[in-house]
Amino acid sequence: MDRIEAMRAFVTVARSGSFSAAAEKLDKSPQLVSKYVSQLENYLASRLLNRTTRRVHLTEAGQQYLLRASQVLEEIDSMENDLNAMQQQANGLLRISAPVAFSTQHLAPLMSAFQQQYPDVNIDLNLSDRKVDIIEEGFDIALRIGHLKSSSLIAKPLTPIRLVMCAAPSYLAKYGELHNLDELKTHRYLRYSYIDETNSPAPHSLLAEGQNMHNAALSCNHGELLTQSAVLGHGIVLQPTFICYKALEQGKLKRIMRNHEPPPMKLYALYAHRQLLASKVRAFINFAADFYGDQPYWDACLTTPN
Repeated sequence: MDRIEAMRAFVTVARSGSFSAAAEKLDKSPQLVSKYVSQLENYLASRLLNRTTRRVHLTEAGQQYLLRASQVLEEIDSMENDLNAMQQQANGLLRISAPVAFSTQHLAPLMSAFQQQYPDVNIDLNLSDRKVDIIEEGFDIALRIGHLKSSSLIAKPLTPIRLVMCAAPSYLAKYGELHNLDELKTHRYLRYSYIDETNSPAPHSLLAEGQNMHNAALSCNHGELLTQSAVLGHGIVLQPTFICYKALEQGKLKRIMRNHEPPPMKLYALYAHRQLLASKVRAFINFAADFYGDQPYWDACLTTPN
């Protein structure tokens, strides 16, 4: 017995109300449809349908089985549609929302490589650190960095985002090396103003205890500017490596407090629906995950002595 075919026959009969109507929808003979249902009932050792000369009626067991069988068949159909979509060439307009600092430094190479492989996909890219409503605002994908809270959106991790505490050698020469977290409170602090103080990495939280947004040495919503300020010796900064990696590689910044670095965050691709995902969306998400990988190129700075 083909259990999937038998299950599909039963669900179609239950929804159509008769074997003849189900047979027409399935393009099979009524006798074959009846045989499938009988085989399924024998396999389950339960009567699913009460048959009359004109109609069929679900038993209690049939009602329960119909719900679960429908879910299984929907999953199978969705899987097959996904596989078919992967075989089709992605095309159309892909609307993406992405964070500013990451995008200006690292998104152009991804976009170029993606469109070389998928030339029929046009991209409308909107750069903003605002958390857009991708459904209301008509985006296919939103790229976001952080520890995501639960939501109805589907989140695909693309690559880890590591954060480091760093300062210019000139700053450390003037104010001294740091050895523990408590010492951070006495130093000049360059604060990224979009961080939520109540849910922020440990070094940032400790700095924020004595230096809030009003009395930090510098508070700014642009990480690249904060990194440049740190290079000039203006203070200590907690930054993702994708922003400060060149300064670290060139020795313009030095990692400090390595044993107290916060856990990595992730770059996510958020989208609205898993079922029947458009081929252009699936193609971009899979391509982006492969493009950056688990060890993105900017993290080579973490193995550079400084």
